[in-house]
Amino acid sequence: MLKGFFNVPQPVNETILNYAPGSKERTLLKQALADARSKTIDIPMYIDGKEVRTDKKVNIYPPHDHQHLLGTYSQGSKQHVSDAISAALKAKEAWENLAWEQRAAIFLKAADLIAGPYRYKLNAATMLGQSKNAFQAEIDAACELIDFLRFNVKYMCEIYQQQPPVSPRGSWNRLEQRALEGFVFALTPFNFTAIAGNLPTSAAMMGNVVVWKPSNTQIYSANVLMQIFREAGLPDGVINLVYVSGPDAGEVIFNHADFAGIHFTGSTTVFQDIWKTIGNNIHKYKTYPRIVGETGGKDFIVVHGSADVEASSTAIVRGAFEYQGQKCSAASRVYIAASVWPAIKKLVQRDLASLKMGPTEDFGNFVNAVIDEKSFDKLTGFIDSAKNDKHIEIIAGGNYDKTKGYFIEPTVLISKDPNYVTMCEELFGPVLTIFVYEDKDFEKTLEIIDKTSIYALTGAVLAQDRYALATATHALRNAAGNFYINDKCTGAVVGQQPFGGARGSGTNDKAGSMINLLRWVSPRTIKETFDPPKDYRYPFLENE
Repeated sequence: MLKGFFNVPQPVNETILNYAPGSKERTLLKQALADARSKTIDIPMYIDGKEVRTDKKVNIYPPHDHQHLLGTYSQGSKQHVSDAISAALKAKEAWENLAWEQRAAIFLKAADLIAGPYRYKLNAATMLGQSKNAFQAEIDAACELIDFLRFNVKYMCEIYQQQPPVSPRGSWNRLEQRALEGFVFALTPFNFTAIAGNLPTSAAMMGNVVVWKPSNTQIYSANVLMQIFREAGLPDGVINLVYVSGPDAGEVIFNHADFAGIHFTGSTTVFQDIWKTIGNNIHKYKTYPRIVGETGGKDFIVVHGSADVEASSTAIVRGAFEYQGQKCSAASRVYIAASVWPAIKKLVQRDLASLKMGPTEDFGNFVNAVIDEKSFDKLTGFIDSAKNDKHIEIIAGGNYDKTKGYFIEPTVLISKDPNYVTMCEELFGPVLTIFVYEDKDFEKTLEIIDKTSIYALTGAVLAQDRYALATATHALRNAAGNFYINDKCTGAVVGQQPFGGARGSGTNDKAGSMINLLRWVSPRTIKETFDPPKDYRYPFLENE
């Protein structure tokens, strides 16, 4: 076999299309939406490269139009999980032994397929299945996933290039990166198609085999992702996609001797339960499993008295209400200096009054539906409690309706108590709580922010005063893994801001960076000696 030291294409962030009226991309996306709505599809599981269907069908509806049937998926069982593990382990040897550049080519091709022929199909599936507007789908399903694939290939190359800096005369020190011994479990969320694509592919790229269980509310676009991976040339069994209950998946996977790691994004409670289960079963595994997870957030924005009020208002509205506040990074608690509060309040109310809410197919809608009825009921419960609390003022929104879809108006609460429940608990929806502090209490407020929740995912500070920015940056150094200065607390970009938080927000293994890929390999050091000693005696043993 011919050999070479190969350079991969230099990754560049995918250009975001704007979908303006009259644009080609707007026309093509509308066509993809119409095509998807015009038919009902039967979505299979994918195990060992085969489409697997069951008699138990589950309906899929758009969250914003819950009477329209998009399709059905086949509900799997524990046996399907076992079959997926067997398929992965069968594929393992050939896949991990495949030259790295051949693996890289598959994922680079997948990126180009998403950038080209699949762009509108994948965006439309995300818009319909997860109720994202055109722009939110574009920056997620298309651009971020393309970036994950292209930049991860570059990071993989750089990891393999890392070698010991010293090989003394007469020897050669080498370092190789092995795939993990066993299979990786990818457990992915509903809110980002890019995360659903990245969690299984980042592990697979490094030579691992994967069992992938997506959120039930993301299966519609997960099916398109699997079609893309297969067309890109991913071999059978490398990534196996199953639709099973969490308990069924966990019972099989976390008791299997070949379980080698989990790549997770989801709730903190679920992740802690998984960690506990793995700990209890640690004696069953061939190796210590890698546990990589990004979980919840109670993300904050703090506005100093010197802040630009228009920039602050925009950061608040976008940070809190894009994709209905269902981003892990979304702002859900804001602390505003009393001196700038009247101006910011007026701007926030003005902007929220201008927002349109409705289905994603209408490109004039900024806000769409929350993901499902369970989320709707939880969020409206908090809103109703706030309405009945004499200490809480609602300055925007507060209305909701699930007749047609799960619609909740962007809602802003004002609390005089920085420890009110909606300032502390993760809500994951379009409900924002604001606490107004006295300007002189800026540093005291920073202490409150740091101690308010168990999470430490994202946060932002807005100020023109450089001393205030420096003070906040230091005081909140452990409160957010992604920290923003004079910007909203959402919108991390692969290759620019690796994403992840600590504390209750996860293991901070930074998706979109080399750090994350290093979790999916096990290094082996090799020392080769060219002229080895042939006598055990050292010179010091000689007599005088």
